[in-house]
Amino acid sequence: MLSEEARYRLLLDAITDYAVYMLDRDGNVASWNAGAERAKGYKAHEIIGRHFSTFYTPRDLATDLPARALRTAAGEGRFEGEGWRLRKDGTRFWANVVIDPVRTAEGHLIGFAKITRDLTERRESQLALARSQEQFKILVQGVTDYAIYMLDPQGHVSSWNSGAEKIKGYRPDEIIGAHFSQFYEDEDRTRGEPQTTLDTALRDGRSDREGWRIRKDGSRFWAHVVVEAIRDEAGTLIGFAKITRDLTERRRMQIQLDQARENLFQAQKIEAMGQLTGGIAHDFNNLLMIVLGSLELARKRLPDDPKLKTLIDNAVTGAQRGASLTQRMLAYARRQDLNSAPVDLAELTQGMTDLLHNSVGAGMRIQIDIPPKLPQIMTDANQLETALINLVVNARDAMPDGGLIVIGAHEEDRISPPGTNPPSGRYVCLTVTDTGEGMDPETLKRAADPFFTTKGVGKGTGLGLSMVHGLAEQSGGQLRLESALGQGTTVSLCLPVIAEAPAAATQRDASPAQEARPTHGLTVLAVDDDVLVLMNTTALLEELGHTVIEATSAAAALSVLESGRAVDLLVTDHAMPNMTGAQLIGLVNERWPDLPVIMATGYAELPPGTSASLVRLSKPFSEIELGQAVARALGRTG
Repeated sequence: MLSEEARYRLLLDAITDYAVYMLDRDGNVASWNAGAERAKGYKAHEIIGRHFSTFYTPRDLATDLPARALRTAAGEGRFEGEGWRLRKDGTRFWANVVIDPVRTAEGHLIGFAKITRDLTERRESQLALARSQEQFKILVQGVTDYAIYMLDPQGHVSSWNSGAEKIKGYRPDEIIGAHFSQFYEDEDRTRGEPQTTLDTALRDGRSDREGWRIRKDGSRFWAHVVVEAIRDEAGTLIGFAKITRDLTERRRMQIQLDQARENLFQAQKIEAMGQLTGGIAHDFNNLLMIVLGSLELARKRLPDDPKLKTLIDNAVTGAQRGASLTQRMLAYARRQDLNSAPVDLAELTQGMTDLLHNSVGAGMRIQIDIPPKLPQIMTDANQLETALINLVVNARDAMPDGGLIVIGAHEEDRISPPGTNPPSGRYVCLTVTDTGEGMDPETLKRAADPFFTTKGVGKGTGLGLSMVHGLAEQSGGQLRLESALGQGTTVSLCLPVIAEAPAAATQRDASPAQEARPTHGLTVLAVDDDVLVLMNTTALLEELGHTVIEATSAAAALSVLESGRAVDLLVTDHAMPNMTGAQLIGLVNERWPDLPVIMATGYAELPPGTSASLVRLSKPFSEIELGQAVARALGRTG
């Protein structure tokens, strides 16, 4: 049977993770267990009897730490501390030391019980964690492009990095403790946006949003915000990590890119519609050429029947309205034939005063406020008059109960990026302002689109503003629309200023007495790939007293000329397959330079290099217009 002391000795020797040993009253080692041998490297016979200060570093010995530890244990009943200790081989280990006094039943001190534990690995882990935390803190503080900070569970700021100070403008002492909702706009706070962000992070673990945020100085910035819920090992919420990035510049560039894409889309849409509209107008002009020409010839041959004459006149009026419509379509497509010349805007408007008043009728007031000394502009005066009438009529229609229409003008300088339309330069802007109901943003966006109209069925073609837009573009200017619901509309037609009015053009038409050839009894070569149009042109020429040779292609016309047949005049269409009228005229000018020519075309888009002196006849044309073109062609080829 083991004694109690023997059992006690076995217990202590079985403990290997702790050094458990006794010191006498002076601090000399009196016992030694297996844990002490393992931790410190001494066997019992090597250490018993030696002073326990052997385990202390020179630094601790210099501060008399061993003696102080014993005095503390004796006086206070316990000493506990941590620090470096030395093994037998001189290596260090981090030790947790507990020293308790040992007393007799009567209270006399007889020694000390000392327990030492090697915590080197734990300390290294703590130091590594501390270093990692410090490095992370340095990293977070060093990030200036992101605001990285912590919120407590209620949303109050608990940490603040330099990036947050840079982006939001607050110093740490100004913001720590404040609620993060102060970064939001009033509207967002009213909607509960800050709390919704925290609730989302709580529910999903993360909230990822973009929106406007407010800096200390009250300015706004576009922010990308990520909020993540932070929990401890037990899953208890301890706060939120919040990362904010200023994306204002990127958003501005994205908006500019989106706007550029929208502008490109609109330009492509307008160009595509212009091409389609121009093509339709060209074909429609050919049809109207046939209708009007045939009606004109038929009217001459019909008996004198008033009813029949009225029907013919109605048909002619309808066809002429169709011709007017095609002119508007061509204006939108920028293919109408402009007779550009210097225009004095004040003089032109003054001369239209009566016409403008008659166009709006009773109940409307027109105020003309155009300075008398504006620079002259270069455009087609007739087309500009038509455009002004269109704008005034639109203003009238926007005020069904009456109102005021103000026609004004001003000069402005425009500085534009290279390649944009209109280019940099001086412009005179003709403005028409009404006090009507105005337009909402969607209507304003579509107002200049062809065939778009807010008027009732049969009350508008939807080409008025499109025509004005086409005139502006073809004249090198710009059409601007400004409108809002309940605030009326202002339309500005800006046209380029000419440096100075060019000298009066010399009269090209030769004096008939000197150079004009006879205009009757000519042999005319008429060329058109449309058989019906060709038949109509032939009939009109024959009505004028000429002999006509028909050709349905440029090649056929060249064959006639090469055959040696006498031809006094060439009248040709432009848009023909294989060889255009312009190409045919080029060959004729080279080989038969004395042959007069007339270009008959449904639109004005001719190839570059086409001679400005070329006699052009716009389709549909009347017998009188054809006769005038013949006279011009013969007069210019003396």
